[in-house]
Amino acid sequence: MTSRRCLRAGCSALALLATLHPFMAVAATGALVEAAPKSGAEVQQFASDPGREPFLSTAEKIALLRQKVKYVFVLFQENRSFDFYFGTYPGARGLFSQKPGATPGFTQPLVNTDGTVGTIQPFLIPETVTAAGGKTVSIFPADTDSVDHSHKGIDNSLNVDRDGIAANDRYALNEEGLTTKAGKIVSTATGLPAAAPPTLVQKQRGELVMGHIDCTTAPFMWQFADRFALFDNFHQTIIGPSTPNAIAMIAGQSGETQWALHPEQASSNTGSPVVTTSGGEPIVGDPGPFPGSNLDFSTVKPPYNPGDENPAKPALNQTYASLPLSFMGSQIEQTIQSDENPALDLLDVQDDIKAIWNRHLSPVNWGWYQEGYDHEPTEAGGTASHASYIIHHNGPQYFGYVGDNPKVASNLHGLGDFFADVTADKLPAQGGVFYVRGGYSNNDGLKPLDPNPAVQANFTGNDDHPGYSDLQISEALLADEVNAIAASPYWKDSAIVITYDETDGLYDHEAPVIRSHDPEGAPLGAGPRVPAIVISPYGRAHVISHEYSEHGSVIKFIDRLFDLTPLAFLPDEVKARKLGKQQFGQENLGPSDGYPGQGELLTAFDNARLTGQAPPLPASYATIADAQVKHLPHYDGQGCYALNIVPTDYVGGKLLDPAPADFNPRPGTTPGIPTSGTWTP
Repeated sequence: MTSRRCLRAGCSALALLATLHPFMAVAATGALVEAAPKSGAEVQQFASDPGREPFLSTAEKIALLRQKVKYVFVLFQENRSFDFYFGTYPGARGLFSQKPGATPGFTQPLVNTDGTVGTIQPFLIPETVTAAGGKTVSIFPADTDSVDHSHKGIDNSLNVDRDGIAANDRYALNEEGLTTKAGKIVSTATGLPAAAPPTLVQKQRGELVMGHIDCTTAPFMWQFADRFALFDNFHQTIIGPSTPNAIAMIAGQSGETQWALHPEQASSNTGSPVVTTSGGEPIVGDPGPFPGSNLDFSTVKPPYNPGDENPAKPALNQTYASLPLSFMGSQIEQTIQSDENPALDLLDVQDDIKAIWNRHLSPVNWGWYQEGYDHEPTEAGGTASHASYIIHHNGPQYFGYVGDNPKVASNLHGLGDFFADVTADKLPAQGGVFYVRGGYSNNDGLKPLDPNPAVQANFTGNDDHPGYSDLQISEALLADEVNAIAASPYWKDSAIVITYDETDGLYDHEAPVIRSHDPEGAPLGAGPRVPAIVISPYGRAHVISHEYSEHGSVIKFIDRLFDLTPLAFLPDEVKARKLGKQQFGQENLGPSDGYPGQGELLTAFDNARLTGQAPPLPASYATIADAQVKHLPHYDGQGCYALNIVPTDYVGGKLLDPAPADFNPRPGTTPGIPTSGTWTP
């Protein structure tokens, strides 16, 4: 198998061709699953062949999963598009899966600093460039600035027409603060012709949004994708930033049913909600949660980061159904007795509570582990500073029946607690659902490779959010988490979902199917694709699933596994969905676990492993050596070579998509153009 290193050296065309022929088959559940190119003896030993698996009906497969899987771990990262990570992954629906003319937004307008209009296409963010004088200059692609991922900004980038079709052709312009109007390029701020051409920083931001990386920069992500099931049709639920999609991970929405029940709470995508607090319904921005804010007078309040400015202007209390409500099961009536503000917190779920109680199901254990929520091992003393806690990433805290109920809020923990609980075998023996998130720092004590002081100071985060997280430090967190599970008794009963909240506004070529609109008529859901990988001893190995999926698919999988009533079919949600149709003419508002055609991640699991006709995947197959995890760059910067994978933007030894000559991955952090040596302006 050839490698990226081999391609640079000019290996034979036959060697390259041999890597690029995936096989296709129909899985037992009927969804198309495509195998990626085989890449090593161990991978070939465990690779699944969906065409030879025994047939299982959906009901039979779910029944077997209930016997085999007790623990669901959702490793929930931040702000990357599918194409950013896997746009050149062989076999996936990527940037070169079709001709450029058939790829929405492949060629986009970009305004130059002299006012002329050029074009930009997707490109590989390089490890190094050749600068003036012929010197090799390090770019450090693991550290990139954040781009515009606001609700309005992503809507603008998608450029959705009246028929709901996204052209995907304004990503670069949006980053320059520009758009099109009547065929002319104008300022997004004023709607008038721009007063001046873009600055170099603006232009470089327009370039950055079109960049992507591969197995050289993110070898751990590509290794997980290579060895297990990669989903190439997994979308963020809400067109917008982190908060609505963090909420969607546990609710399948960000407040559409609350808006239907309380139209006076409608949000505004201009940033000025109709209601007096910031962030009406549905939530489309990043306000902080009501629980823990200055407006929350509960006796015991969940934390805020002390540097957060949101406590005075929080979101409205979220009062619709979510998985934490369903998880209460037969103990729901007893559990809600501890709520300190039941009149507000439980206003819109009274019938849901009765329906959950009437099913007499055992409660489902759960936990949300997020860096900085409480005292972390990296902090001196025994007092939590919450300095690394990113409040608007904690979905459950937005619900008063979680944050205002000490009994329920006890399920919220810090990141260090996850490793302590897994290592010491403290998770409940009955199983459960456990979400894990990073933050502004990292518990491995890693620092970016870039010696620039600004990068060293700004990019120590581990949740993969551009602008403050280093990509390799972030994939090290994922490896730490998977390694901890693999080394524990939980591995043999586990399903691990690695996914992201939203794209950060980074380009993805697949046009989303718009099914809902916000109170001002702008596209609301669903959004662009984000990465998703499912790891399990009962998982398919070395496959790509095209199953349509969202955060609601994770919910739907959990619904199926623990026999929960889908959130969309709980009575108060059904009532609100009907109101949404009557009042707003929208059929698909509300929890996306009830959306027709929504996948449920079943294509990630191997029928032969579930039936015992093939052995489960061993923990060693998921493990990445700790020495590699703690060493930067990962695999010594030779990830594609180590994995024996050739990205699809290399053909005949030539890179198809080089970076623009003036490219800068951090135009706001380290402004300028590389000129010599290691780039430290």
